[in-house]
Amino acid sequence: MEDAQMAQFSFVNTMTFATLNAKYFQYNVLIPETMLQVVPKDIDVIQIYRKILNPNVRSMSQAMINALEATVGTKRTDDEVTISDSRNEDTTRLKDTGLSSEVNLQSISKPFSEFEFFFICFIGFPIITSDIFSDPFRIFNGLMSGMGQEDGSSSISSSPLHLFSLMSLSPGIGSPYPWLREMESEERGLYLIRLLVACANNVAAGSIENANIELEQINRLSSSDGDTMQRIAAYFTEALANRMLKGWPGLYKAINSTKITSISEEILTKRLFFDLCPFLRLSYLITNQAILEAMEGEKMVHIIDLCSSEPAQWINLLQALRTRSEGPPHLRITGIHQEKEVLEQMALRLNEEAEKLDIPFQFNPIVTRLENLEMEQLRYKSGEALAISSVLQLHTLLAFDDETIKRTQSPSSNRILINSQTLGDFLKKDIVNPFSPSPDSTSSSPLLLNSGKIMSFLNSLWNLSPKLMVVTEQESNHNGFTLMDRALEALIFYAALFDCLESTVPRTSVDRQKVEKMLFGEEIKNIIACEGLERKVRHEKLEKWIPRFELAGFGRVPLSYNGMLVATRLLQNYGYDGYKIKNENGFLVICWHNQPLFTISAWKFGRYS
Repeated sequence: MEDAQMAQFSFVNTMTFATLNAKYFQYNVLIPETMLQVVPKDIDVIQIYRKILNPNVRSMSQAMINALEATVGTKRTDDEVTISDSRNEDTTRLKDTGLSSEVNLQSISKPFSEFEFFFICFIGFPIITSDIFSDPFRIFNGLMSGMGQEDGSSSISSSPLHLFSLMSLSPGIGSPYPWLREMESEERGLYLIRLLVACANNVAAGSIENANIELEQINRLSSSDGDTMQRIAAYFTEALANRMLKGWPGLYKAINSTKITSISEEILTKRLFFDLCPFLRLSYLITNQAILEAMEGEKMVHIIDLCSSEPAQWINLLQALRTRSEGPPHLRITGIHQEKEVLEQMALRLNEEAEKLDIPFQFNPIVTRLENLEMEQLRYKSGEALAISSVLQLHTLLAFDDETIKRTQSPSSNRILINSQTLGDFLKKDIVNPFSPSPDSTSSSPLLLNSGKIMSFLNSLWNLSPKLMVVTEQESNHNGFTLMDRALEALIFYAALFDCLESTVPRTSVDRQKVEKMLFGEEIKNIIACEGLERKVRHEKLEKWIPRFELAGFGRVPLSYNGMLVATRLLQNYGYDGYKIKNENGFLVICWHNQPLFTISAWKFGRYS
């Protein structure tokens, strides 16, 4: 087999229960020798497992590592794995698990896909294809019941689902399926992940009948008021179902013809997100601190807000400017929003605050969508010190480059990084600084970075000679070419966001349900169900934004220690546990535990030296 083919993760055909040795149980597997295919010699599966896996999980169960080692042949003893010489034996014997002594396996004719393998690396557990086990619930029950606590460690923290942290063990309120209460969160979560991946794969392949069967199974396990994994599964199924319905445009339009999108509800939902999670507060504080430092000594300050809907950010800035030793400057804020009423409310609130603080102030409203903005509308005046604030906005412009991308690249050339290189190459990549431009985001696509709506927009901003531009964006890649790429990234990203709410807000909270349904749920639906210009939610990681800013002529401005300090104080004062702020080469990364969720970067006119 060619090396390139081997690099596509032709993994072991059957690795699910190759070996699992733990304190309370042991699996001995009899696998036909012809069913085993080892990975290339240059791919160290165990190293991948240890490197990519969440550090909090690394001490979970040595049995998992033993299983991987035994499967790929890096560590194999007679006590761990017995491979029968007979091609007819396909029986797995389970010991000390509470299961019956034998479970029949069906033959599998294909290796694990790279997508399934990628999930193994992330959560430390293999995804099981739907035709392996005739009764997967019993398999999972036996497996998870065996993973008891060792050395005082909790079963939750040692779970391979720690990526979706602190999941509760109870099903949705009023669930019509009593047997769910006998299923622990980890085993249910694992099975939901397996079903979601399989369903997304079938939807992408156009296998609607199989996808429908999996949606039915997911609906029995998911719940919009359950634990983290149940809730996110509920919204992913809605998104996948929407994508399936779009195959029948008449049916889809008929079902959605009476739906009304309310801007006031969208604004309310974003306000609730501001109240329930610290992400927007942190972004506003760090942005304002950077503006204060950049505008020190300036007499006339002009700020362009690319999405002006939340007055709290600029009220905080007005209050900070009032305390300047040299006195407050003349401040002008240009607010951009597609709804006139939103800007009118912004103007009212900010003018009231400025008058109360006795600060010379002017609010310049521009009623337009960001993609339709004309630079002449900004009315920039000579002598003004200009700052630009963009909070979760720039990614929406990437939708307008979709056709350009399709014309210049094939779908296979811009998939997840792990798909565009051999796994050995991926492991050799410097992961100490994940925010340096990667080959995937720079050298491989200079044409794309120099063309399209986003580059035209950034070039126009650069021509304004801003003294500072502060950008907040989601730290995830939801702009992949394929549905499977986006589904995997979205599952990891939104599971962390759902878990944030799970840790601080009661499940019965109406406000929490609004944020999950109207904000997170709608974003998931847009990522999964939409394509072309309709797909606005195109989050990309900072490593993709850096070369764009630099090609437009912007120079980096390292965010100061003071910005990180005020943000850390906010987390401490509000009692936000589990949130972290990291400084990565002058960029700030906001994390939930160790999962990066948002990045804040600062830029200026001209190259940074």
